[in-house]
This record gives sequence, structure tokens and C-alpha cells, in this order.
Amino acid sequence: MFQKTSMLLENAIKNKILPPIETFICPFSKLSKSSGIIRITFPEFTCVCPKTGYPDFASIDLYYLPDKKCIELKSWKLFLNSFRMIGCFHEAVTSFLFDTVKNLIKPKWLVLVGDFFPRGNVNTTIVFEYGKRPKEAIYLIKDYKPHCKGFDK
Repeated sequence: MFQKTSMLLENAIKNKILPPIETFICPFSKLSKSSGIIRITFPEFTCVCPKTGYPDFASIDLYYLPDKKCIELKSWKLFLNSFRMIGCFHEAVTSFLFDTVKNLIKPKWLVLVGDFFPRGNVNTTIVFEYGKRPKEAIYLIKDYKPHCKGFDK
């Protein structure tokens, strides 16, 4: 259990306090030659550090090439907002979000990034990717750089 999630996140899942993520049928034509990559950025994600109880802040960036289903945005927002009082490690919550999206919509390609902002001058960025990356993805994926101060110029 600890490998994937913290205990508080595990309890939230078990007790079903996370709202459902709604989907809809992908409107892209199967005959379309364009890729139809979707990017959803959620720059105000918050959860709680399970060790200290301090808030953690992140940008959750989702990139995917849908197959049959797309994520409904309001339900995604409500789902992500429900983590505000849940204690979970950065790695655990990012892994959980990735697995949840992958299993729910079964996309052709998926990247989920948890870009956590520094606390105590420690910056964490976690990236999960599934499927073959479309060449058009270069137009959407951000160039992730550390948020911390360093000695490099």
C-alpha cells in the first residue's frame, strides 16, 4: 500500500470521498489526420504533506491523445480540488492521478506531470507517460525547469 499511496490517500479512495471524474465521447473524427492532443493545466493543485501537515502546492499538467473518451473539465477540477485536505506524498498523488486517468479514458497517449512548488527550497517534479508520444506533442509540453534558486546563472 505504501509504495503507491500514503495512508490518508488510501483512506480517501476507500471511503469514496473523491468525486467521480465524468467523461464524454471523443468528438474527433476517426478519419481526421490531425492529432487532437488535449492539454489541461491545473495550476492551483493543493494537498497536505502527510509528515508535517503543511500544504503542498503544484501544477498538475495533463496531456493526452484520446481514443474513445475525453475528460469533462468541471468534474476534473472538482476531483483535483478534493485533495486539499488529503495527506499524500508528491510521488503517490501524481502516480494515483496518472493511473486514474489512464484507467478511466484509456487514451492512445498520456502524460501527467505533478510540478510541485518549493517548500524549504526543495522542488519536486514527477512525470508519468504512457503510449507512443505523437510528434505534435512538442507544441504543447512545457519546458519544466526547477523553481528553486541555485548557483547556476
